[in-house]
Amino acid sequence: MEEISCFKAYDVRGRVPDQLNEDVAYRIGRAFADVIKPAKVVVGHDIRLTSESIKAALTRGLQEQGVDVYDIGQCGTEEIYFATSHAGMDGGIVVTASHNPKDYNGMKFVREGSRPISGDTGLFDIKELAERNQFVSAPSTGSLHRLDTAPAYVEHLLSYVDVASLPALKIVVNAGNGGAGHVIDKLESLLPFEFVKLLHEPDGNFPNGVPNPLLEENRGATVAAVRAHGADMGIAWDGDFDRCFFFDENGSFIEGYYLVGLLAEAFLKKEPGSIVVHDPRLTWNTIDIVESAHGQAVESKTGHAFIKERMRLEDAIYGGEMSAHHYFRDFAYCDSGMIPWLLVAGLIGSRKQPLSSMVAERIAAFPCSGEINRTIENPAEVLARAEATYTADALSIDHVDGLSMTFTDWRFNLRMSNTEPVVRLNVESRGDQALMEAKTAELLGLL
Repeated sequence: MEEISCFKAYDVRGRVPDQLNEDVAYRIGRAFADVIKPAKVVVGHDIRLTSESIKAALTRGLQEQGVDVYDIGQCGTEEIYFATSHAGMDGGIVVTASHNPKDYNGMKFVREGSRPISGDTGLFDIKELAERNQFVSAPSTGSLHRLDTAPAYVEHLLSYVDVASLPALKIVVNAGNGGAGHVIDKLESLLPFEFVKLLHEPDGNFPNGVPNPLLEENRGATVAAVRAHGADMGIAWDGDFDRCFFFDENGSFIEGYYLVGLLAEAFLKKEPGSIVVHDPRLTWNTIDIVESAHGQAVESKTGHAFIKERMRLEDAIYGGEMSAHHYFRDFAYCDSGMIPWLLVAGLIGSRKQPLSSMVAERIAAFPCSGEINRTIENPAEVLARAEATYTADALSIDHVDGLSMTFTDWRFNLRMSNTEPVVRLNVESRGDQALMEAKTAELLGLL
């Protein structure tokens, strides 16, 4: 039995065609049907050159196991989340490799209610069946339908803001030749914004590089456009636009950590006392804002499956990760790259202040290093050494996700990536930029 190497902790991702191809996709479709046992599954694909053919093979596998397939066409990951829950499907699959290199492709899976499927909730069972490749066809082949959930999706996005009270902002929108542009086009006539569109057309050749604004080298075009056009803010997305990245009116990139606090505050003003879920990498700013707004901050292990599970358990109104994933209870507890910027635009209008001033006070109160990645041969050994080095002075130590150590005026989180061979470091302090920088340098020296 040959191993299929494209299965990861949360999804499928691999090089085409040696790790992922039409045969593998076909087998995954049949295995998904056998493990999840759905009657109806919604499928869609991103803008990559191989996505349609992989989706067609996946669809054929589903149909041969008797599943009725509903195809929404080219879409972002969040559109599959929405379609699965909105249309009452038993599962959803999007063919996408998000921000991976252009010769990659992949899949993300959900079951009914857009609940995630990960390594400990059925994904590896799908892998095992796909590898075994011994299926019994269903008595009858499933049907194939075209499904258009775009109007309902757009209506849902607009429900998060009072459109009539939105300010007439100028916003730079950079789709990075990924999939976000078509949603902006659908929203444009319904909003009072002037959009400055960059790399707007989808192009699976990625002529301007793979869309991943988390990389500093990919931010220059957005920064320049915000400054050149005198825009009120800039937004950039990754390829499947489940993450959005913010630039203030000066073109300065805003760490995702501070957006978590900003969005938490916005929701708590609407529903005081609500629960907000956050990841353990950087926490103090979020906890301070949530508690000041009389909410409850709950920590969860990093990763969309863990965040979504904890949000459902707590009935949390919002969940945020510093990596620019934002989750919403009314969006089936799923992440969206469209809802956050609409909410921030509303905040600029309601507060009558620029984005820079909304986050400046929080950045000064809790300066952070941002996430720093290092490739390490023995990551477990490095985490153990860090813990031994700082234990004597630590007020608390936890291992919810990697190693988190808290001291009087600073804290850090050091964790192994779930998806890459790297160690990720985050450091923050209480209002002391110099201390944060010194401790960051100290930890990097230890690494």
